[in-house]
Amino acid sequence: MENFTAYNPVHIHFGKQVIRELSKTVSQYGKNVLLIYGGGSVKKNNSYNDTISQLSKINANVVEYSGIKPNPLLEDVEKAIKLGIENKIEIVIALGGGSVIDTAKLVALCIPDNLEPWSVMKYRTIPKKTLPTIIILTLAATGSEMNSLSVIQNPETQEKIGVNNPLIYPNHAFLDPEYTFSVPKNYTAYGIVDLISHTFESFFAGGESHLADRFVQAIILETMRYGQLVLDEPENYEYRANIMWNATCALNGITAYGRSRNGDWGTHAVGHTLSFLYDIPHGASLSIAYPAWFKLQKNKIPERIKKLANLIFNTNSCDDFISKLEAFFRHIGAPIRLPEIGVDISKKDEIIALMIKNKITGFNVKIEEADYEKIVDLMFSI
Repeated sequence: MENFTAYNPVHIHFGKQVIRELSKTVSQYGKNVLLIYGGGSVKKNNSYNDTISQLSKINANVVEYSGIKPNPLLEDVEKAIKLGIENKIEIVIALGGGSVIDTAKLVALCIPDNLEPWSVMKYRTIPKKTLPTIIILTLAATGSEMNSLSVIQNPETQEKIGVNNPLIYPNHAFLDPEYTFSVPKNYTAYGIVDLISHTFESFFAGGESHLADRFVQAIILETMRYGQLVLDEPENYEYRANIMWNATCALNGITAYGRSRNGDWGTHAVGHTLSFLYDIPHGASLSIAYPAWFKLQKNKIPERIKKLANLIFNTNSCDDFISKLEAFFRHIGAPIRLPEIGVDISKKDEIIALMIKNKITGFNVKIEEADYEKIVDLMFSI
């Protein structure tokens, strides 16, 4: 086991009607609020009305920035920063899923000193302070509500990248599973894929941490169990609650402690390439990328994949593991090949070119440039 520092300062408010604690929580930080959200889903699931009702109790001055896309854009971050500075914002609230949360985190990080957000993303500028951030989660997937990461897409540079900084941790996160009842079946499935993929990334980091391996096993097995159930009964509170908490735990640090890195992230880099080029949901990109990655790496790291296979499917065969993983993804309605999302073989060179431009690889299990064509072919199943 490697040396590590465990740190996570996020206050989690989990359960039915925890939003009732929002007004008291916000009042600790100020009254000038920037509320960031996506589209109409927050008004359909009533989370928007509940949030506004709570803020009105403390006579908060609420400035809204809406329209955040599933693959969050730098342009929205820049506009929200400008809006926040103009309105002397004291606290940022994210109402939504991972894209909204990642946007809000970066906005809060840049407002105090009016920092250029892409410079922060590229580590050219290191922030010294941030505004308080509160999360109201409406989609179980990314785990962004309890970590220090933000992922943003920049169309100009053709990059979708992440930044990690302890200042990014939210102050509070409100997780009410009932807000996820109305999430469509396909996005529920993509969230399931996303959270499982986060545990995979940790599992293939460097170093040995047997307890972390068991955390990975537990999260995946619980997700596979409740994931199938929740798709059949989307308004079952217990099913939604278990998926929501699994998603949070998949990327809040517990699967990484004792390893030499917080994760490999090579497969996410492949997925980000697909998301950037074709604007597909993040989870859908990962259900395509991960089977291909396992096939690419099975002869390089067979023992590590076999260990995961044994923990999850009680098999010592890499091929059997991959086959069963693909079957699970198919069962929940997630794509496993590029043609299933409308990307045909004519796009092969385009995908490889962007992978070369962005030097796609992994932190621990390397993807070499010589592997790019192989993994793209596997995503087309050639």
